[in-house]
Formats: sequence, structure tokens, C-alpha cells
Amino acid sequence: MSFTALELARRWQDQFGPDIRGPIVFRDEVTLEARDPQRLVEVCTYARHRLELDFLVDICGLDDLGQTPRFILVYQLYSYSHRAALRLKTRLGGDPPELPSVTGIWPGANWLEREVFDMLGIRFRGHPNLQRILMWEGYPYFPLRKDFPLAGLPSDAPGVAFSRTAPQEGGPFVAAPGGQDATDREPRSRESS
Repeated sequence: MSFTALELARRWQDQFGPDIRGPIVFRDEVTLEARDPQRLVEVCTYARHRLELDFLVDICGLDDLGQTPRFILVYQLYSYSHRAALRLKTRLGGDPPELPSVTGIWPGANWLEREVFDMLGIRFRGHPNLQRILMWEGYPYFPLRKDFPLAGLPSDAPGVAFSRTAPQEGGPFVAAPGGQDATDREPRSRESS
């Protein structure tokens, strides 16, 4: 028997009651919210084994600076047997923000969780190898946090990476404000301005 994404979401919410908020449907996409990030393994185990959401497509994190809790994690899930996609969100705070790893449920979460850790500083308890994946080891900042300046921050790693403000003082492109039409506002290479 095959279920739609909305039917799967309702079964998921029925199982966990008030711990799962939703489903919310927007543009034919179905989203649920896990209210307690510390129960994430239990919630995801049910999704993987009972709802057959067997493919973890992606994990991304959002910095909702100024809100409490500050961070949102989004899990994009897919069921091959039902041909249905669902999104699971959870909010978390803390310093550092931390929640359990789902690598035991979906092994593909390994690299995805490492990327979220590297860019946002969210730690995953129980991850088999939680190391930076894009930035160099020892880099003290998290570039996708909203309090990270666009111009970058200096680092103390001479000979390894940038030792002045990085990366490229705001990026390789500049955009002119205003302008007569879209062509005037189109970003241009810093070298040609």
C-alpha cells in the first residue's frame, strides 16, 4: 500500500502527538516540526522504519539570529516505496547548540552533519567523525552564522590559510545600487569596477 506525503505526515504526527507540529502544506510540500530536538533519533527511527522514509536527501541549518531558540535544522526525506517527500524541521539553542546524530539511521548523514557543524557550529552527539569538512581545522568561526561579517574575519593560521580578513574582503563581485535597469544592477567582477 502506498501513501501520499500528507498521509505519511499525519501518521507520523499521530504517533508522536504534541511532540510533532504540523503537517504544514505549502506549494505541495509537506513539513513537520519536531518540538524536542533531543528526541530526534526516536522520531527519525520511526520515520525510517515505520514510514519507509528511507532516503535522507539533505540536512541544512538556518541561523534565526534574534529568535529563541536561534537555530533551525531541516531534514529533507524521501520514500522510494511511496514516492513521497517530507521535510522535518527542529529548532535548537544552546551554546554550543547540540543535538543527537542521525548517522545510525541514515549513514549518508555523516557528511551532511559535518557540513552543518563546519558552517554553523551545531554539534551532533554520537557522530562518528565530527570534524570540519570545508574550513581548515582550528578555524575559530562559523561562516554561515548571521553574526559572521560579509567581509570575513582575520584568522591566525599563517601559511595554512588566510591571515588577513577573508575571504576576498566581501567576495569577488560588487553590485551597483539602483540604476536605470537590471543591466546596471548586475553584479560585476571587482577587477572591472
